[in-house]
Amino acid sequence: MKTIGTMEFYTHDEMLDRVVGEKGTPQRERLERDVDNFLIGEAIRRTREAKSLTQEQLGELMGVKRAQISKIESGKSITFNTIVRAFKAMGAKTATLDLGAMGKVALW
Repeated sequence: MKTIGTMEFYTHDEMLDRVVGEKGTPQRERLERDVDNFLIGEAIRRTREAKSLTQEQLGELMGVKRAQISKIESGKSITFNTIVRAFKAMGAKTATLDLGAMGKVALW
């Protein structure tokens, strides 16, 4: 924490520690896992859209229904196998999710 005048400023990690819990706690690990899953789902969605595929078309390529693709893209039902199958089905060798000021997430 840093104080300037009467205002207190906290880093992102300090706020997460206070609001969610310190690193290593079940609540913090769950939040970080959920964020990671969301970002992976977002990378899959953006790659699908860049390939001009609908969710239904990607589902056909993967052998699953459109509803499953929707779950994957929303960060649910994410497993390593699912990630690999999705990118292979789209013929993508790499995928990058640009988060603007937050940086980039790259998947190979």
